Amino acid sequence: MIYQFGDFRLDTARQELRGSDGAVDVEPMALDLLQYLLAHNERLVTKEELLTVLWNDRAVTESALSTCVKSARRAVNDSGSTQTVIKTIHGKGFRWVAPFSIEAADARFANIEADEAQSGEAISLISSGRPSIAILPFDVLGTDAASGTLSEAIPHELIAAISRLRWISVIARGSSFRFRSNTDDLGEIGRRLGIRFCLTGSVEAAGKRVTVNVELADTTNEQVIWADRFQSAMEEIHQIRETIIAQVVFAVEVQIPLSEASRARLKSPDNIDVWSLYHLGLQNLYRFDENENHRAVAMFEKAISLEPGFARAHAALSFAHFKTAFMHYSTDRNQAVLAARGAAERAIELDPMDPFANFNMGRSLWLCDDLSGALGWLNRATSLSPSFAQGIYARAWTETVSGATEEGRRLSDEARSLSPLDPMLYAMLATRAMSLSMDGRDEEAAGWAARAANEPGAHDHIWLIAVLTSELAGRRQLAAQWAQRLKLHGHGISQAQFFRSFPFSDDAIKARFSAALTRHGIR
Repeated sequence: MIYQFGDFRLDTARQELRGSDGAVDVEPMALDLLQYLLAHNERLVTKEELLTVLWNDRAVTESALSTCVKSARRAVNDSGSTQTVIKTIHGKGFRWVAPFSIEAADARFANIEADEAQSGEAISLISSGRPSIAILPFDVLGTDAASGTLSEAIPHELIAAISRLRWISVIARGSSFRFRSNTDDLGEIGRRLGIRFCLTGSVEAAGKRVTVNVELADTTNEQVIWADRFQSAMEEIHQIRETIIAQVVFAVEVQIPLSEASRARLKSPDNIDVWSLYHLGLQNLYRFDENENHRAVAMFEKAISLEPGFARAHAALSFAHFKTAFMHYSTDRNQAVLAARGAAERAIELDPMDPFANFNMGRSLWLCDDLSGALGWLNRATSLSPSFAQGIYARAWTETVSGATEEGRRLSDEARSLSPLDPMLYAMLATRAMSLSMDGRDEEAAGWAARAANEPGAHDHIWLIAVLTSELAGRRQLAAQWAQRLKLHGHGISQAQFFRSFPFSDDAIKARFSAALTRHGIR
C-alpha cells in the first residue's frame, strides 16, 4: 500500500519514503512513526501508545519519542511550529492532520478496497516473484479483555517487524485486518490480497495464564509451513510478546526462503525469475562447502544480471565472496576480499535500510581486520532489525575476537534464543566457546565447542576451535579425535589461515591457542 500526501509517497511494502526529489533518507523508527500515525489518522495516538508500539515497551524516556517525532517531521518538511503533517496535542499525544490518499503498491492499479468492490479481485503480488505475506488479527478464545487487546497488538507489531526485513512484501494493517484468522478461507485471502503467505493465530487468556498459537501457511496450497505455541504468566505478557515477534521473524527469514526454493526447483529453467534464483542461492550459501559456494555465486550473479538493482542479491553475493576469503577457498584471497566489499557497497547503495546489506558490509570489514568499522555496520543492521539473529551473532564474534568476551557471550546467547534452529547455530556456539576459553574457563569452553563441532554445517574453523579448547581443558584424547576429523574431512587449514580468519586482538591469547594447536600437529 502507498500513502500519498503532498509531494510525498510512503510505500509500506518497500518501507520507503519518496519526495519530489526521489528517495528520502529517514530513520527506521521515524518511518514506523509516520506509518503508524497514518494508519490511525482518525484518532489521537497517545505518547504511551507510541512508546509501546515503537520501542516494544523497552525503557526509554519521552525525549526519545520527541527526537523521533522531530526526525519524522523533518523527513516530510514539517516542523513543530507549522505542524501541517503531525499535530501535537499537548500533554496527550499526536495526530496525523495532512490530507492523504491511498493507492496499491503498484501505481497502475487502484487501491485494494476499490478494486475488490468492482471485481472481487486484488492486485497480485505473487506474479512479481517477490515473496508476500499478510498478518491477520488473531482469533480471540475466551472472554478475558486481555485476549482482545493482544489479538490486535501482537499482529500489528509483527507487521512492523517483518516490514523491516525489506525482501518480503507485507500487506498493511488496513487491508489485512479486514480478515479474521478463524473464519476466512486462506485460499480466498491469498486471492483477494494477492499474497502467497499468511500468518494467523489465536490468543487465550485464562486466569493468570496466556496462550498464543501462531501458524504460517502458504495460501496457494493452504499448507502450514511453520507453527508454534507460546505460554506465559499474565504478568510476563511483555516478555512473551517479544518472544513471539522474535520467533515469527526467524520463521519468516528461514521457512519462507526454504518454501520458495522448493517451489523454484519445480520450475523450468527458462521460467526461473530473480527471486527464485535468489532463494536457490540462499540454500547453497549456508552450506560451508566450496562447490556449493560456487553454485551460490552463480545464482546470485544470474539474478543480478536479470535485475541489476536487486539489493538483496548483491548482499548475498557479498556473503558468498566473504566465505571464499574466510574459508580460503581461493588462492587469491585479496580478490575475494575486494569482491565481498564491492558487492556489499553496491547493496548499501541500492538499499541502505536493508539489515542484510548492512550485515554484509560489516562482515566484509572483518576481512580487512577493521573490527571497529565492522561493529558500526553490524550495530546498524540490528538497529534496523532488532530480531536479526545472524546480525547479533556477528556482533558477538566481533566483540569476542576484540577481547570483549563477556559482551560476546551475552550477544551469542541472545542470537541463539532468537534463532534456536539457525543454519549458523554452530558458529554461535563456537563463539561462546572461544569467549569462555579466552577467559580461562577451559572446561566450559570445551563443552560448548564440542556442541558446535557436532552441529550440522560445522567446518574446519569450528573443528579447530574444538581441538584447541579440548586440549586446553586437558582432554587431550578428545582433542586428538577432533584433529583426526579435521584431517579426514577438512581442507588442510593452517594456523596462519585460522588466525587470518580470527584476528584476535590479544597476542597472549593467540599464542596460547597456537600452542594448543601445535601439540596436535596443526601448524
